[in-house]
Amino acid sequence: MNSQLSLDAVGALVHGHHENPFEILGPHPVESHGRKALAVRAFLPQAEQVWLVDGQQNLRQSMRQIHPAGLYEGLHSAQDGASVRAGGSPYQFQFTDKAGGRHTMHDPYAFDPLLTDYDLHLIGEGQHWRSYERLGAHLREVNGVTGVNFAVWAPDAQGVSIVGDFNSWEAKRHPMRKHIPSGVWELFIPGLTTGTLYKFAVKNKWGHTVEKCDPYGFAAEVPPRTANLVTNLDTYTWNDSNWMAERVERNGLNAPVSIYELHLGSWRRDPANPDRWLSYNEIAPQLVEYCQKMGFTHVELMPVSEHPFTGSWGYQTVGYFAATSRYGTPQDLMFLIDTLHQAGIGVIIDWVPAHFPKDDHGLRQFDGTALYEHADPRQGEHPDWGTMIFNYGRNEVKNFLLSNGLFWLDKYHIDGLRVDAVASMIYLDYSRNEGEWIPNRYGGRENLEAIDFLKQFNEEVHQQYPGVLTIAEESTAWTGVSRPTYLGGLGFSLKWNMGWMNDTLRYMRKEAIHRKYHHDELTFSLIYAFTENFVLPFSHDEVVHGKGSMLDQMPGDLWQKFANLRMLYGYMWTHPGKKLLFMGGEFGQWQEWNYNESLQWHLLQWESHQGMQNYVAHLNHLYRSEPALYEVDFDHTGFEWVDCHNHEDSVLAYIRRAKNRDDFVIVANNFTPVPRMNYKLGVPHAGWYREISNSDSTYFGGSDLGNGGGVMAKAEESHGRPASLTITLPPLSTLVFKPQMG
Repeated sequence: MNSQLSLDAVGALVHGHHENPFEILGPHPVESHGRKALAVRAFLPQAEQVWLVDGQQNLRQSMRQIHPAGLYEGLHSAQDGASVRAGGSPYQFQFTDKAGGRHTMHDPYAFDPLLTDYDLHLIGEGQHWRSYERLGAHLREVNGVTGVNFAVWAPDAQGVSIVGDFNSWEAKRHPMRKHIPSGVWELFIPGLTTGTLYKFAVKNKWGHTVEKCDPYGFAAEVPPRTANLVTNLDTYTWNDSNWMAERVERNGLNAPVSIYELHLGSWRRDPANPDRWLSYNEIAPQLVEYCQKMGFTHVELMPVSEHPFTGSWGYQTVGYFAATSRYGTPQDLMFLIDTLHQAGIGVIIDWVPAHFPKDDHGLRQFDGTALYEHADPRQGEHPDWGTMIFNYGRNEVKNFLLSNGLFWLDKYHIDGLRVDAVASMIYLDYSRNEGEWIPNRYGGRENLEAIDFLKQFNEEVHQQYPGVLTIAEESTAWTGVSRPTYLGGLGFSLKWNMGWMNDTLRYMRKEAIHRKYHHDELTFSLIYAFTENFVLPFSHDEVVHGKGSMLDQMPGDLWQKFANLRMLYGYMWTHPGKKLLFMGGEFGQWQEWNYNESLQWHLLQWESHQGMQNYVAHLNHLYRSEPALYEVDFDHTGFEWVDCHNHEDSVLAYIRRAKNRDDFVIVANNFTPVPRMNYKLGVPHAGWYREISNSDSTYFGGSDLGNGGGVMAKAEESHGRPASLTITLPPLSTLVFKPQMG
């Protein structure tokens, strides 16, 4: 063995726990017979014979084996070791393997690290917003040599190496160098290209090696396979410049926002093969056509990041930076988003920074320690979901999550992030009994680190990507979720109104004869309606786990079920707040949602389901055409009660006003199957009021009871107003009237 090498160092290399294999491998200046030379060493356990080749110097010499595990050495006559270390020398290795194959390769250990001290400093500080451009696997060209630079954070690992289809998944072949003290491991491997399969082989301090997915990997194999793929995300040419230029206005709080939530794998399936997922490319034209027909302004995709278990619906993510390969490549997802943008439809995705699964190839115990999670299960494990909770107090973890949120906005032009399970993040005792949680430093139940993380996330998103929406799924009475951080809020653009959803559905599930005793479940929402910027959601959570479909939850006979659901949507679309409806609800799917099947599109052969679909499309188009229904959603000046006290008849009536207060509509809801004839409503002034919406129209599947297109309001006081309408209220219906100027 070369006398300059210690047995301990070689042993560490051979057994996969050398923190800096560059100290042994690659070119090293030596003196040979009184002359300067380079000792070039290679660790090639699979080789039978190795040669050192330099085309510029017409050199091809056999390298001698200096350790039986596969360590070879050859002398190179180059005088400038520094230039070789920087990739300046074109030398290569040629070798034969034990199967007789011949190979030629550049030396990975002849290249200096590409990560800078500044990169490592920012990651350690938790301030590297584009860490996804430095960590992970990236195509690089160094001094004319192309390859892939790999980098991963694993501070407590004994050793980390890269395994893949290029080295027969052999953990000893490509050990990485550790940057101290950051704990980031790095290696440039020449010759690799896009499509290369890889993982990190991480050896923990007990000597056990686990193959881990790349936390920053951009693509992965289709589950249940788990390897990452080297991917270049910058090859797609976007054509959505018009949308991006208009996004600030389209996503404004005073703009119409009607969101169609969908799960890509079960929205539609291939009719010829119902077990096959449609691809992103196949979905794109169909989804655009459908959303334009239905009038939705945005789609919300359930998580598109890679997840091992399809039954988690994407909410148990392993590949936070990888678009799921179930439906195609990252570029295919970009095409879907681009196509929607070109059609004027915004794209929101569900984002899950609250927890991650325990799969061995994922983030859990990444370097053999609780790296991304808390070590104490009272802080680090979620009792309901069997998942791990992020350690938001660790800078590198916070950096990982923040840069991930920004990544989707940067690389995929996403228009909004709906943050899942915010309540579980901000409360230390969420779903825990006494003694099962650890108080914060002040003795309270608030997760101070998670709160700081969410505030910083919202600040960075809104500063770096104006017009992007951040939406909180937060189910408690936490104050200021959608208020700016400088006012003490969490900084979200919008918050799901879970209280409205729960109260309204509980009311609607009651038989109509009992509703008069629960009138306050409807009126209560207006007490707090303007304390946050609310979205009214009927999401996937309301049609799973035995709850039944939206239609099935409605009481009454068949006709009443459809009428109830139409009325519910009419009430929702005219109530203050942006709108969200889960797929299938718009045409009255009968079955509870099943992630493994297509929606029941065949139901549209029936007029009742066609009518329901027609009504939701009508509501969306009405909503977008009437500023009174969207311009002033988050201030009391956009809403006035006309009649909120008529619990005996279960009728609610109100006014919605635009910023121009002379632009308004009158809404009346009849929550019983009893027609109300000659029903009197107070209105702001006399004149002709056109009936612009009637959920009881036969076009929507109703009985066609109504007001002949409109009603003349007389100067007769009612409900404290100077004029009044006398109308017919159809059974289980929502009516909307608009005064006609002149």
